[in-house]
Amino acid sequence: MKFTAEQIAGILEGEVVGNPNAEVSKLSKIEEGAEGSLTFLSNKKYNNYIYTTKATITIVNKTFVPEGEITTTLIKVDDAYLSFSKLLEFYNQAKSNKVGIEQPSVISENVKYGDNFYLGSFAYIGTNVTMGDNVKIYPNCFIGDNVVIGNNVTIFAGAKVFSETEIGNNVAVHSGAVLGGDGFGYAPNPDGTYSKIPQIGNLIIEDNVNIGAGTTIDRATMGSTIIRKGVKLDNQIQVGHNVEIGENTVIAAQTGIAGSTKIGKNCMIGGQVGFAGHITVGNNVHIQGKTGVTKSVKDGEILQGNPAMSYKEYYKSYVHFKNLPTIVDDLEKLKLNSK
Repeated sequence: MKFTAEQIAGILEGEVVGNPNAEVSKLSKIEEGAEGSLTFLSNKKYNNYIYTTKATITIVNKTFVPEGEITTTLIKVDDAYLSFSKLLEFYNQAKSNKVGIEQPSVISENVKYGDNFYLGSFAYIGTNVTMGDNVKIYPNCFIGDNVVIGNNVTIFAGAKVFSETEIGNNVAVHSGAVLGGDGFGYAPNPDGTYSKIPQIGNLIIEDNVNIGAGTTIDRATMGSTIIRKGVKLDNQIQVGHNVEIGENTVIAAQTGIAGSTKIGKNCMIGGQVGFAGHITVGNNVHIQGKTGVTKSVKDGEILQGNPAMSYKEYYKSYVHFKNLPTIVDDLEKLKLNSK
């Protein structure tokens, strides 16, 4: 796909300085710019590259004034970084705007789908599935019976969506994710064996959610596991049965959330955090990576450590911990001197 400077300026509501007919077909870093590529400049530390880059078009802030000769065509915007991000999203949508049903694939009975539907090869759609407009399901996906999918949803290759799952609008599910799989529920028997507890609930994913590659979200034992609108989940996260994650919470990779835990709105959770089950985490909570959360957390707390504590307490304790060998030596000397 090729775009001219004039077309790009129209998308970004920017001003062209240079050749409006200059064409680009790829993206690049400003320091690695090549002919036919589009780049951007937003950080003053990279200003020197504007005079040497071979990129055909460069997006810059309106405040930028060249101090030397440049060969690249400029598109001036209010915020170059945000505009480039917007352009990346536009480019990504254009690139992935596939339509049609590839073969071999399976569409079962009573399936409904809207306009601009795409189904990749070797994908399977179960019975009574309902999908909105602009749904893209890539190859090797599985969509179980009675699933409901809204508008503008993309399910990338190899993802699995099990029965009764509900997905809202503007959701992205990345490769290898498993949504609505069986919850981890077993009852111990007197002889030491375990009996499986049927997981008869479902999973609800609201609007504007992003689910990373390899992330797994279990269906509820009863009722629903719920991912509220605006949640962003990184790769390889485990969300247990009956968990609820509040609006606009973001969680980094390899975090594990045990069953029936409730996490509030606007939380920021680092990688490899572990949550015990049946606890409640408040709103606007920040949790540093590798933290172990074993009890409920109030609104606005900032936690670190295992078990979790206030990050201020953690750093005070860490000062002593890293000096522990010296402290032990001092104690041994005091013992010897006291004899």
